[in-house]
Amino acid sequence: MNYLGHLFLSNNDTELMLSNLFGDFVKGKDLSQFRAKTQEGITLHRAIDNYIDTHPAVVELLHVLYPKLPKVSGIAVDLFFDHLLAKNWDKFHSESLETFLNAFYSSLNTENEEFTVEFKHMIYHMVKVNWISYYPRLEGLEKALNGVSSRISFSNELKNGLPVFLENQALIESTFEIFMKDAIVHFGISNSK
Repeated sequence: MNYLGHLFLSNNDTELMLSNLFGDFVKGKDLSQFRAKTQEGITLHRAIDNYIDTHPAVVELLHVLYPKLPKVSGIAVDLFFDHLLAKNWDKFHSESLETFLNAFYSSLNTENEEFTVEFKHMIYHMVKVNWISYYPRLEGLEKALNGVSSRISFSNELKNGLPVFLENQALIESTFEIFMKDAIVHFGISNSK
């Protein structure tokens, strides 16, 4: 899952949501330099990444997508699933996506000295552009695919991910439904419908 999935699986704990997103910016196993809530968020981020990477239905989907999206099929699935979560948000959460995002944005406190400059910069742009609000539309998915593709250090096919999504949409959607049902139980999400 990408940003929206990580936020959703933080169970409406806004401080945990921010620390969860920070998990993408932290390397290594020793988290002792971070305060408890930051450690919790980083650990949750890694647990979510591991859960999706090893989920049997997702692993099968990755095998299907790999020939057209070599080396980036996992990244593509993260973005596809965020698109589907945003598009079908009302099936999973009692609040609207707009209300959920506004609550998260209004709670943000990035003054934590533990957060890196790069992370603070990313959060600033996330809020300023509100790019997650574009996720429900195919244009938003395409923009996310292109944006992530351009930031990858090697030549990749992620920029061509939209046709792959459309070609495999039924399989991707059914895998997403299976994954979400399991993830909600696995992570004890109480804010889901």
